[in-house]
Amino acid sequence: MQLPNTFESLIEEANQLDLYRKLILQLNKDFLLANIDLDFHEEVLPSSLKLILHDTVYKLIQEKFTEYLNLLYIIDVPEKQVKALDGDDVFKLSEEVSFLILKREWQKVWFKKHY
Repeated sequence: MQLPNTFESLIEEANQLDLYRKLILQLNKDFLLANIDLDFHEEVLPSSLKLILHDTVYKLIQEKFTEYLNLLYIIDVPEKQVKALDGDDVFKLSEEVSFLILKREWQKVWFKKHY
């Protein structure tokens, strides 16, 4: 499996394989497991998804760091990838972490469909 390099390519691939809805459901499931109050509507636009996820991750880093770490653990975002990011700019960091979250959730959805 080749993981997408951009948000746009991830969404495009999800739509092509008719898995966008399942990606949203997987996000909702893992956020619920992490006890974070975020529930995307199944028909959320990709642009809204990106903005809301980014904003949520940004607030978690700033205000609820323990919950942020728990979310990354539950979603199973590779620690090595998170540590490789530049943490000097929290806004940029939260954007990159949001994409790592989406990529990991996409992996889960893709594997469930294919195996």
